[in-house]
Amino acid sequence: MNPTELEGKKVVDTGAKIVGTIIGIEIDCTEWKATHLRVELADELVEKLGYKKPFLGHAEILLSVDAVKTVSDVVGLNKAIEELKDLAVPPNRPT
Repeated sequence: MNPTELEGKKVVDTGAKIVGTIIGIEIDCTEWKATHLRVELADELVEKLGYKKPFLGHAEILLSVDAVKTVSDVVGLNKAIEELKDLAVPPNRPT
């Protein structure tokens, strides 16, 4: 699959609740493999996962590809939203 085909796909948890939308992929250049999905969180999950909603834009997280169960019209996770709080990490942004 071409990585750009993932961009824009909705991400859902095991209960089919929308987590957010894929906006990019993080790649480990030493091993040449995808390690994380960059996900723009759904507004209703921002505070639930312990993040603050930015004044402009959306909150983003990096989600390990190990949490992905299926990829079709949506990206299905093998975790519930409650479990994502421990797995999701904020993206590193250059200053």
